[in-house]
Amino acid sequence: MRIAIAGAGNVGRSIAQELIDNGHQVMLIERQPRMLRPDRVPAADWVLADACELASLEEADLAGCDVVVAATGDDKVNLVVSLLAKTEFAVPRVVARVNRAENEWLFTEQWGVDVAVSKPRVMAALVEEAVTVGDLVRLMTFRQGEANLVEITLPPTAPYVGEPLRAIPLPRDSALVAILRGKRVLVPTPDDPIEAGDELIFVCTAEVEDAVRTVVLGADSVERTRGQR
Repeated sequence: MRIAIAGAGNVGRSIAQELIDNGHQVMLIERQPRMLRPDRVPAADWVLADACELASLEEADLAGCDVVVAATGDDKVNLVVSLLAKTEFAVPRVVARVNRAENEWLFTEQWGVDVAVSKPRVMAALVEEAVTVGDLVRLMTFRQGEANLVEITLPPTAPYVGEPLRAIPLPRDSALVAILRGKRVLVPTPDDPIEAGDELIFVCTAEVEDAVRTVVLGADSVERTRGQR
């Protein structure tokens, strides 16, 4: 894919290097000359420009990108970049960094954002994921489709432990996308049994999260876990 990243600070450079290592073509857009450090990510295309200026984005051929990542340290800039990428250049996928948690509500599809990544939320989710068994933990929100990436670590008392996946009546608008078992990542098939300690990764809408929790953890799981909070 051809990917443009607005902001060449530590976050932008780290994202760029990882994407390049995965075989993608990356363009880093940075407006401050002192932050232009091609030696840090030599395989990227470096552009000295203001990503909030339409003419600069046209010159950089943003319309030819598959993904735009707004990764600056300024939420206002990230919102403007996202909006321009989506509305002026019809970029299929826009990912935006949220720097201040109180601004997270702004990062929606109305501003052109498909996926908003908030570091405080991600850190909190990772902490919850590491210590929580028997509850649903939201890892990430995909704004455009109003879908969430959620995780459930199965306790031994879960009703379908030992049963094949085909036996689990998951609600509509939900899908099990991966099973983490120890150090293994399993692509689920209907015949795979689930085990206590499995981390089940789902994509589902917010409306069916409670239904997923109820099916996977038992009918009293919603009331039980809410009572512990």
